[in-house]
Amino acid sequence: MKFIKACIKYTALFLVVIYVGLIAYAYWPTGIDEVPATELAGPDDRFIAVDDLALRYQAFGARGPGKPNLVLIHGFGNSLQSFRLLAPLLANDFYVVTLDLPGFGLSSKPVDYEYYAANQAATVGQFIRALGLEQAVIGGHSLGGQLALRVAVTEPEINGLLLLNPGIISTGVPAIIEFLPWPFQRLSAKQFGDRGFRETFLKNSFVDPSMVTEEMMDDLQRTVQSEGYMAGSIAMMNYYEAATEVALLPEVAVPTVIGWGQQDKNKGPAELQQLRDGLQGEIVVEVADAGHYVHEEGAAEVAAFLIANKGIWQ
Repeated sequence: MKFIKACIKYTALFLVVIYVGLIAYAYWPTGIDEVPATELAGPDDRFIAVDDLALRYQAFGARGPGKPNLVLIHGFGNSLQSFRLLAPLLANDFYVVTLDLPGFGLSSKPVDYEYYAANQAATVGQFIRALGLEQAVIGGHSLGGQLALRVAVTEPEINGLLLLNPGIISTGVPAIIEFLPWPFQRLSAKQFGDRGFRETFLKNSFVDPSMVTEEMMDDLQRTVQSEGYMAGSIAMMNYYEAATEVALLPEVAVPTVIGWGQQDKNKGPAELQQLRDGLQGEIVVEVADAGHYVHEEGAAEVAAFLIANKGIWQ
């Protein structure tokens, strides 16, 4: 009995020490000075005010007859840089606009914003209207695909949908996140701001990890350097929600294209089939040597497929 009590005592003491250590790490200064996003912006970056938010975006190509308007939404922990390879390949056939969601990239990172999927999708809808993009195709990767689906079923100006290994059937975020106590939200925000962690996280999602270059990481780290990153990210981590968008699949009434990386470690063939079962009249391009970031590892294949089939969105 004494042995059991001693084990419980020392286990509890060990857990307390670990917890105190995590608190200390969470609040240890990062050494990164946050500056206004406009000071970090490049020559191709533009900003537009949407409901008191400053959203960064980039545009590729020019509007014109026969060129569908295509708006692309990045995934979690990323930014519009995720489309740096795909968007230029489409510029002759589409007018492409990529944006940073609130809390990501160089867009505003408010602490009082509701980072739920429905509200983020509503913000994207406002963004599309603010730019005057009539009859737009909405596309997204991972979290962005989850949001794109919501935009497609709620915004009347949408006439097409592009899903790139979307987080619709599963988000990839474990449900336990919802129940983690303070200060794990701050820990998560700090972890995603750590260059080494984010680089490892990204490389695990690519078939060819060498695609995660120093240039890519430099671009992504501008997020961490931008004003409001830590406070906004901590707020965002409090908005966990399970994927519920699968119920919206039957409501999609616009032509849909799915781009799928066959070597996605977390999304297998069964998930692709569930998407197809819930949609009607969709067409699919599968890239054999691509993982979760199909639009990066398979940029040429996805672009060629979209160009060849752009007529479904005209």
